[in-house]
Amino acid sequence: MDFTGLFSIALGAILVNNFIFAQFLGICPFMGVSKKIDTALGMGMAVIFVMGVASAVCWPINQLLLKLGLDFMQTVTFILVIASLVQFVEMFLQKAMPALYESLGVYLPLITTNCAVLGVVLQNTQNSYDFIQSVVYGVTGGIGFLIAIVLFASVRERLEFSECPKSFEGFPIALVTAGLLALAFLGFSGLKVF
Repeated sequence: MDFTGLFSIALGAILVNNFIFAQFLGICPFMGVSKKIDTALGMGMAVIFVMGVASAVCWPINQLLLKLGLDFMQTVTFILVIASLVQFVEMFLQKAMPALYESLGVYLPLITTNCAVLGVVLQNTQNSYDFIQSVVYGVTGGIGFLIAIVLFASVRERLEFSECPKSFEGFPIALVTAGLLALAFLGFSGLKVF
């Protein structure tokens, strides 16, 4: 595949088919970890790592093992791979960055069941991507997640100091904000790469 094809996959994963704002995958950590920019950045970096490595590890497993008549085990196998990667990330953060580990709290193990991570691996197989395309799609899908969660966290930090009606305080204004950001990302839907 040429550079234009890889650029098209990357641009699609980051902007056009963003996992949060276009596909609505990974909403739980998106809403839960987006109160502060630093925790959102940490979660985004962890998701980039897990999506990229999961794409790289699951592609050969799918090609060499599951295509031998074990296609029905695809989802279970991918979840096991993702769970082991998340355990690795969790152990690394606990040793190297304990403050970030504590601030992510329960949402770090939830990357295992983050449907965006499973979605990127399943979409790699559905789109019949080769190894390089799969890794590019995984990493750039994680970058799209990072952009979405950091943008949302920066807006939520500013919302804490703004006045809004009592009925919109807290989670309701967060949902309205997420909807407005999704509408903004909808503007990229007509974007095409030649």
